[in-house]
Amino acid sequence: MKTKLFSLAIAIVAVLTFSSCGTYNDMVTMEENVNAKFSEIDNQYQRRSDLVPNLVETVKGAGERESKTLTDVIEARAKATSVTIDASNLTEENLAAYQKAQGELGMALSRLMAVSEAYPDLKTNQNFLNLQDELTNTENRILVTRTEYNTAAQDYNTTIRLFPKNIIAMIFSFKAKPYFQADEEARKAPKVEFKF
Repeated sequence: MKTKLFSLAIAIVAVLTFSSCGTYNDMVTMEENVNAKFSEIDNQYQRRSDLVPNLVETVKGAGERESKTLTDVIEARAKATSVTIDASNLTEENLAAYQKAQGELGMALSRLMAVSEAYPDLKTNQNFLNLQDELTNTENRILVTRTEYNTAAQDYNTTIRLFPKNIIAMIFSFKAKPYFQADEEARKAPKVEFKF
């Protein structure tokens, strides 16, 4: 009888061990997926940042009166590139600072694009039009990659919170990943005034 109980106990321990190994490996895979998605976001932000100097130079030649807007873009780019984050230090606070710096650059670029409308030379400058298209494509890629990251983070966060997986997550220090949030400016309703 003791031999059967001992064999049963060993079988249960073996099943739990193998199950735990599978769960651990799944969590590692999901965490690596989140990290890869975040890296792609960072790549797209870097791509946008790399477009800024050429864009500024192109606008500078056509719109000399807009030095304040150009300075704002240059300063926002410098700030955005100085706030660094990687997958190993993804916390709510770090991601919020990163997102804020990137949002400020995005707003400065939007103002630059709006100002450029006042210059007919820019509207026909092929270099400017190409850069504008590149910037638009990059902004679209940023939106897509942020959505993909949030989806991967949600899957990972859900997995590490489910019982009994949360026990393994706690033992091996798997931490929840933060989400990208809507930019503060996007949350504000536009002010519309009709003048009659």
